[in-house]
Formats: sequence, C-alpha cells, structure tokens
Amino acid sequence: MKNLKFELLLLLRSRPALAALVLLLLLSALSVWSGMRTVAEQNAALQRIVAVQAKDIAERTARQAPDAEAGLTAYYVPHLTIDPPAPLAFAAIGQRDVQPYALQVRALGLQAQLYESEAFNPELAAPGRFDFAFVLVYVAPLFIIALMHDMVSGEREAGRLRLLSSLPATPGALWRRRVLLRLALVGAALLLPLLAGALLSGAAVGESAMLAAAAALYLAFWCGLAAWGAAVARTAAAGAAVLLAAFVLLALVLPTGVNAALERALPVAQGAELALAQRQAVHTAWDKPKEETMQSFFRSHPEWKDTPPLPEGFHWKWYYAMHQAGDDAVAAQAAQYRDSLWSREEWTRRAGLLLAGVNVQVLLHRLAGTDLEARLAYMDRISAFHGQVRQHFYPYVFDERPFGPGEFAKLPSYQPASAAGRPPWPLVLALAALAAATLLLGMRRTARCS
Repeated sequence: MKNLKFELLLLLRSRPALAALVLLLLLSALSVWSGMRTVAEQNAALQRIVAVQAKDIAERTARQAPDAEAGLTAYYVPHLTIDPPAPLAFAAIGQRDVQPYALQVRALGLQAQLYESEAFNPELAAPGRFDFAFVLVYVAPLFIIALMHDMVSGEREAGRLRLLSSLPATPGALWRRRVLLRLALVGAALLLPLLAGALLSGAAVGESAMLAAAAALYLAFWCGLAAWGAAVARTAAAGAAVLLAAFVLLALVLPTGVNAALERALPVAQGAELALAQRQAVHTAWDKPKEETMQSFFRSHPEWKDTPPLPEGFHWKWYYAMHQAGDDAVAAQAAQYRDSLWSREEWTRRAGLLLAGVNVQVLLHRLAGTDLEARLAYMDRISAFHGQVRQHFYPYVFDERPFGPGEFAKLPSYQPASAAGRPPWPLVLALAALAAATLLLGMRRTARCS
C-alpha cells in the first residue's frame, strides 16, 4: 500500500498527467450532461405530444355527432404511440437520434405509416452525438496512450530503468502497480460522471453496474495494449507512434471496414420504398373488382365473411379491406426488410467478438435501449397496437354501427414498454477475454523490461 501511495503521488506531481485526468473527467461529465439534456428534450417533446393528442381527442369528441360514420372516424382519428427513453439512454443515444420516438397510426395500411417518417437529413445524422459512448470508445484510449506511452521509455531515457529493475521485489511488480494505477485513475475520471448520471436518471443498479463494467473492461483492454506498446518501444516517441497506429487501426479503420463490408454484402432497401409499395398496392385495388378485394380480406379475417353484401358505390368496409390487402401484398417484403436489418446486427455482433470498440458500443447501446433491437421492439408494439385499433373499429364498420361521442372513451390506449434489456452475454465474455488477454500481455511484457 505504501508503494502504491508513492506511485500515486509521483503520478499526480506530473502536471501533464494531472491535466489529462482532469480534462478526461470534464469531457466525461460534459458527455453525460449532453446525453441527459438530449433525453430531457425528448421527454419534454413526448409530454407535449401527449398533451396535444389528448386535446385533439377531446375536441373530436365534442364535435362528434351521435350517428357519425365509424369508417369516417377511423379514417381521421390518429392513435398515438410513444417510445420514451430508457433511464440509461443518456449514455448512448444511438438510433434515437435519427429514428422517430413518437408515431401516430390510424386504422389504415400499417406499413406505409411505419416508414413514412423514416427519412432524415444524413448531413445532420453523420456527426452523431457527443455522448458517453463516444468519449469512451474514441477519446479515452487517447488519454490512456498519453499517460502510458512513456511509462518505460521515460525511465530508460532518464537513466533510472536499470536501477528500478535491480530493486528487490517481484519481477514486474513496479510496472503492474503503475498500469493498474493508471487504469484506476482513468476509470474513476470516466465513470464517476456516468454513475452520477445514472443515479440522477433513476437507472436500475444492475443495469448501471453492467454498463460501468463494460466500460471498465474496454479501458482495461487499452491499458494492456498501452503497457505492451510502452514496453516494446525504445523511445517515448516510438511508443506514442505505435500506440496511435494501433488506435487508428482498431478504433477507426477496422470498424469502418466491417461496416462497409456489411453494407455491400447485406444491402438493405429503404423503409420508404416499402411504404411506397404498400401505397401502390392500395391504389391498384381501386381498379380491381370489389369482390376480389373482399375475398382477399376474408381469407385473413374469416370472422367477417358473413357480412352483408357491398352496396353500389363506395363503402367503408371495402376501403379498409383494401388497406388490409395492401399490407398483405407487401408482407413478404416487410419481413425481408426486417431480416436484412437484423442480419447486419448479428454480423456486427460477431465482429464485436474480435473488435473491442465494436463490442463495447453494441453493449452500451443494448443496455441503453437505443439499438436496432430496441427499435424493432418498438415497431412490434406499434404493429400490435395497430391491430387492436383495427379490431376495435371493424365491428362498427362491418356491422354499420354508428360511432357516437361516448365511443371515444372505449378506444384502445397504447402502453409504452421499457426498451432497455440485457446485453448479449457472448459479447460480454468476449470483451472480458480481450481485456484479460491484452492486460496479461502488457504485464508480462513490462516485467521483462530492463
């Protein structure tokens, strides 16, 4: 303990090292504050949207005639679905920055409504958010390199390395203390603001601990790699160059290459194309015989096959059958779109088994509930709720029952669910293995320094 205290005092007496730790603490705090501000803005926006929706329903109820047509009401009345951020969303904003977190659906075709809000400005989305995940993955390794690149070569250049190697202690004990001390200090500077943010956000202890553990393992990976680089380099400049090259390769080049390869190997059409295909299927049905559309509808909804025959001219039950037929026409395309998205996610996770940066990003976004899995879960909840809306209106439309003011109180209500979830355990184990292997490699290499 006395030796550790001495090493701590020695490190903190170095102004560059102390400045680096303070700066990292400030950057981490700033990223947590930025993430919490983004989450607060999204929650405030959701509150405004809910209030506007409630006001709209109240006004429609007041204007509704006792003998109003249910089909007309179903056409115009929107039903709100929301996806509130999980408590840890501030740490990794993920897809919440580019995907809608509130969506209104009506009793019309589902696919067109799911994807009509998918478009966003790529120039605004490209920079991403300055959140904790960004600081951890791309900034923290640079501070570790700055603190450790001359850990061995600095002693060699100062002429103290042989003296330190001759001290009566376990071989490598000095370097282990120095590596672990830097790991602890960097971890404290990075994780203290994160834990404070998790406490203020009301995040669960288990999820917060898992996120902090994933971050600590990633830091351990880079500390081990930095210790190895510091040990193999003969000069401080060479150590910095080797470690910066490793950072560029592992944090920038390889993840970008994997992403580009996945985009080429697994092309995914835009959701807007799916929405367009559904709308075209609906529009085409206007030119088909009505009975053909109704028979198609009855195959998926046999409970309405005994409905009275269609009268001459327009009827709402034919109109909603037409929208159902449009959804059925693009069902295979919608499933393929979803499967393509999930295939990319699975291959990204496989890449994370070897690339620590990819791994920790997947883990953080999973724990924060801001990844593709959370997005698809929200879409599943929208689909289920849309089915409830349709089933609620069908008895009014097909039995030609009026939809009076009192019927608004019976409308189905959407219930949001938590998006956060457990991380993929193979990735957790892989990150732990990568961290342990590099840390052991760095310790063993520094133990041979003399």
